[in-house]
Amino acid sequence: MDVRAASDWRRDPASVMEAIAAAGIVAVLRASDAGRFERVAEVLVEAGVTCVEFTLTSRGAVEALSRFAARMPAGVTLGAGTVLEAEIADAAIDAGASYLVSPTVGLDVIERARRRGVAALPGAFTPTEILRAWRAGADAVKLFPASVGGPAYLRAVKAPLPEVPLVPTGGVGLEEIGRYLDAGALAVGLGGPLVGDAGEGGDLGALRRRADAAVAQVREARAR
Repeated sequence: MDVRAASDWRRDPASVMEAIAAAGIVAVLRASDAGRFERVAEVLVEAGVTCVEFTLTSRGAVEALSRFAARMPAGVTLGAGTVLEAEIADAAIDAGASYLVSPTVGLDVIERARRRGVAALPGAFTPTEILRAWRAGADAVKLFPASVGGPAYLRAVKAPLPEVPLVPTGGVGLEEIGRYLDAGALAVGLGGPLVGDAGEGGDLGALRRRADAAVAQVREARAR
């Protein structure tokens, strides 16, 4: 795989959002330890999953993010997840994250992302929370936990808030990817159903097969 120059790993928020929309999938890597995240990310990228999020609740995630950012292939968009504080946001950005994902509407994290020139995807569930995040400067809103309402809930929320890009995350099954995209999702965040136990030492071949299936679902949904 061609590795892009170190100076090119950080892109502006508009380009990041275009990349996430084009990919249709954000792979969410979470484990007790991030020691295997780089290898997991490589397998995902080889399968065509080009947006990857290293969650910061995983021990050593910032260091793993920094290592992968320094050598990741061209066309990959790398983010940090579970960013809850502005200081942690700075560490993730310095390590190479081009977007920050949170489970909540953290105004300080949104502000820091805007100041540092990276995309912010705060988490929200109700229309009030979603609009608050959007007005605070979010580039997209992580609809979380998406499994509570499913694609029907996303569609209902998009009706009065069509201008807000939504990325449903949390319990989204591989078989639901097309339904969420059809309901108006910008992309879907996939954690356990996609990554499985790969981050904890699980079968990378099985990860590759799940990733292939997920990419195929995006392709089919976009062709409809």
